[in-house]
Amino acid sequence: MSSDAKSNQEKNVLVTGGGRGIGRGIVESLAADGWNVVLCGRSDPSRYADFIESIRQKYLTSVAFLSHDISDVDGHDAFLREVYRKVGRLDALVNNAGVAPLVRADILEASVESFDRVLGINLRGPYFLTQKVAQQFLRDRQADSAFSPMIVNIGSISATTVSTSRGEYCVSKAGVAMMTRLFAARLAEYGIPVYELRPGIVHSDMTAAVEEKYDRLISEGLVPQRRWGEPSDVGRAVAMLLRGELAYSTGQVIHIGGGMDIQQL
Repeated sequence: MSSDAKSNQEKNVLVTGGGRGIGRGIVESLAADGWNVVLCGRSDPSRYADFIESIRQKYLTSVAFLSHDISDVDGHDAFLREVYRKVGRLDALVNNAGVAPLVRADILEASVESFDRVLGINLRGPYFLTQKVAQQFLRDRQADSAFSPMIVNIGSISATTVSTSRGEYCVSKAGVAMMTRLFAARLAEYGIPVYELRPGIVHSDMTAAVEEKYDRLISEGLVPQRRWGEPSDVGRAVAMLLRGELAYSTGQVIHIGGGMDIQQL
């Protein structure tokens, strides 16, 4: 362990895609709860420097950024070695990184390239990153029986609500839902819970291009609570889970959508 690794008595979390949108809300909520946070993204680290410094100053916790493309499965080992070099031991993984299609195309017209890009970042990458982290969690738990890590996957209402102009995104989030159940079932005997948070319509760079459309739909009652979700709504839910407040609920889906999932006549 290097000199900059943190004590295992501290709580350390990896948040993928933590530099923008929902990820920022998650990072801030966890930092407010005293977590040391490693976040990763594909952009230049300088893009996140002001955000990271503001979190450090506001919450007096450790926040570090590492460049990594989650879809680069072959690079996961090297990436995780750097994560563990920084923190010593991870206590939680939040799979948040995700993208929408670059072009919203009808499923009768959508390209293979778009499908592969979205599935690579939203599903294939997180699936195999979770595999690697879960293996390390089991090794750490074998060394310390009191160790109680957890995994949170950020899904989407699109796992069950179809959008025929972005089918690849819907398929990816449906896959995240099954991924959650699979890892929850596999890791339950070791006391490692796995959850899915399923946000609805949330203000972020992903929804900025269709803000006017969603404003109208929300005003018409698509969302019973009649407002947008905010990244902080998701962040607070992640913080609740990482505090262990739903410890006997592994595999569960928690909707953060203002009641959008309620079927009504």
